[in-house]
Amino acid sequence: MRKVVIIEGTRTPFAKSGTDYADLMSYQLASYAIKGLLIKTGIDPKLIDRVIMGNVISNIQTSNVAREASLMAGIPYTSPCNTVTQACISANRAICDGYAEIAIGKADIIIAGGVENSSDTPIGFRKPMRKKLFNAQKLRGIGDTLKFIFSLRPSDFYPGKPAIAEFLTGRTMGLDCDILASKWHASRAEQDIFAVRSHQLAAAGFRDNILQQEITEVSIAPNFVPVKVDNGIRGDTSIEKMAGLKPAFDKKHGTLTAANSSFLTDGAACVLMMSEEKALELGYTPKASIYDYVFTGSDLENELLLGPAYATAKILTKNKMSLSDIDVFEYHEAFAGQIIANMNALNSDEFAREKLGLEKKIGTIPLDKMNIHGGSLSIGHPFGATGARLVTTAMNRLERENGRFALIAACAAGAHGNAIILERYTKN
Repeated sequence: MRKVVIIEGTRTPFAKSGTDYADLMSYQLASYAIKGLLIKTGIDPKLIDRVIMGNVISNIQTSNVAREASLMAGIPYTSPCNTVTQACISANRAICDGYAEIAIGKADIIIAGGVENSSDTPIGFRKPMRKKLFNAQKLRGIGDTLKFIFSLRPSDFYPGKPAIAEFLTGRTMGLDCDILASKWHASRAEQDIFAVRSHQLAAAGFRDNILQQEITEVSIAPNFVPVKVDNGIRGDTSIEKMAGLKPAFDKKHGTLTAANSSFLTDGAACVLMMSEEKALELGYTPKASIYDYVFTGSDLENELLLGPAYATAKILTKNKMSLSDIDVFEYHEAFAGQIIANMNALNSDEFAREKLGLEKKIGTIPLDKMNIHGGSLSIGHPFGATGARLVTTAMNRLERENGRFALIAACAAGAHGNAIILERYTKN
């Protein structure tokens, strides 16, 4: 098994859906990130062995969005590309798949990441109309055509409304998080405080010229006005403003609001990965190496968003590590209630015994090491891209903070979880 290193990462600015990237398709948005990475690293596109991109909301015209994005970014057609999907950890999956390819010698250099453009969500007809249109391919002559036309009803033309819901339970993710927050005693006040923290830290990250270091600006035709910053950050928000908002999901008993939940976001992010030998041969100094990664699954009914707790416990136990060994924590903030619930679970002896098979709890994640430049609640959460943002932010923090290990963790629909441990690169 070869050592796998990450040279650099970049991302487009993240934008609220329906704003800056409303006129783009996903492959176009992804091409900006890939092209930005090529420019940032100066690597010859001909050296890229493969491109792997995560994506959730797939456009049927570009179902393998990695391919179209790569070609548009200037990567030769001889480099194969594939798209992976695992809900909100799709980019995590792309990066881990890239790691595996390089580790076993199937590739030397891979670009991995993800993209999401919710603004370009394909909205189709409901099943009865889709069935009629499918069968219409077999129409022969005027008689069949007239029969098809008269079979149509006004209700057939109602579009299928998109929803972020769990298919097997029918519940929206917000409702599931309301349940999780209640079970793990994440109060409304705690959630609002955490959300305000995220926005204020992200605003400070831009003010201090920290987050700009991971961003590739986007200029869109025909006006070419550059998009340089994330447009969902509200550095002037306050506890008082958030406290006045009504519940967004469970209208009667819920504690989740539009402000303490992540918003629909468009964006793309990617990282350049290599074998250590290839990186040194090409004269690169890597930022980090991938120490280990895990994926987990849990109960869809009661633990949909508890993946970070399971994944954190699994990867630390597997590597005989504890929270005190970690210098940098970058956790996906789907909802403030989700983050607090996962932190409370990790600090629970009962959870450790009953769910993890451990004698004692994992412990408390120190907030002064966690998401110190904001997170998904403020920066935004493009489903297919967030994992690559987390990895990029984490390895940059390791450099700035002179840390050794970073832990990335995220939840995803289907009750999945992922955790990745990065180690700051030092040449042996």
